[in-house]
Amino acid sequence: MKVTINDVAKYAGVSIKTVSRVTNNEPSVKQATVDKVTEAIKALNYQPNLAARNLAGTKSYAIGFIYDNPNAYYIIDMQNGILSACKDKGYELVIHPCNAKSESICEELTALVKYSRLAGLVLTPPLSEDPTVLKALNDIDANYVRIIAGENVKDQDGLTILVNDKSGAIEITQHLIDLGHKEIAFLSGDLHHESTKERLLGYKQALTKNHLALNEDYIIEGKYSFESGVEGANNLIKLKNRPTAIVACNDEIAAGALFAARLAGLDIPLDLSIVGFEDSPFSRQTWPKLTTVHQPNSEIAQVATELLIAKRREQDAKYAKTFTPEPVIRDSSAAPKH
Repeated sequence: MKVTINDVAKYAGVSIKTVSRVTNNEPSVKQATVDKVTEAIKALNYQPNLAARNLAGTKSYAIGFIYDNPNAYYIIDMQNGILSACKDKGYELVIHPCNAKSESICEELTALVKYSRLAGLVLTPPLSEDPTVLKALNDIDANYVRIIAGENVKDQDGLTILVNDKSGAIEITQHLIDLGHKEIAFLSGDLHHESTKERLLGYKQALTKNHLALNEDYIIEGKYSFESGVEGANNLIKLKNRPTAIVACNDEIAAGALFAARLAGLDIPLDLSIVGFEDSPFSRQTWPKLTTVHQPNSEIAQVATELLIAKRREQDAKYAKTFTPEPVIRDSSAAPKH
């Protein structure tokens, strides 16, 4: 027999309304009461009907994850982090992939918020960096949290999670320089992503700091894909003075570069060092395993969702939090041949 909210109220010795307030995570309920109701819920294995709760009340209990990113591992990590926070706080997750370059993207997102009755949105690049999208959401008073690349919040558009991609790129490039590399190339991702710009900037700053010349032939524009890594690496390998090391804008690009290099007969890392960014499963599935930069995407997404929910409950939610990626040294980087 299915356990109902009436059973929980009777077990805990409180009213049905009080049980509802606890399951809705309302902040005004005394902690002792919350503990009693929580104990009853666990003892009876009560499962609140979230869909019915959304229909019955004026509040929505669904968070939307909005993204335009071809990297499946990134999306899975973000989804897992958001889902963890949603489960913990009693919210549902609505996943909505979209095309950030679509002319109707603003109408699409505002309609999603209105008709799906979303409590808030988790926005990832490039949507989280698009002022037109942000203005459209602000115009309908939508709640959202942005995940963006950078060190500082440049404007006042909602809650923000900052990822210091530039710092991570500086450190991974410095790792190659410390090994003795002077001819270091860069394979970029999509240039309309702020993360690409920040990682490229970090690469350049590391070279400048160490008084190394910047060779424009070593900077290859591409996309966040394996195929882009293959194409970019092939272009670098054909150069008369090919680089001794490559910094790839993410692990998928790095895996493509490694594939191309090995097809060309190069030994990794003796002939060519290759490093990635993000520490995705790609970095551990290649041979040799990739030196990379660890970016805790699941944790980033979880914290972003928790901030969004805390703000909605009018609890103390910090305006911004910064994550700094850190290098993970594996087998794809070594000192250059002399």
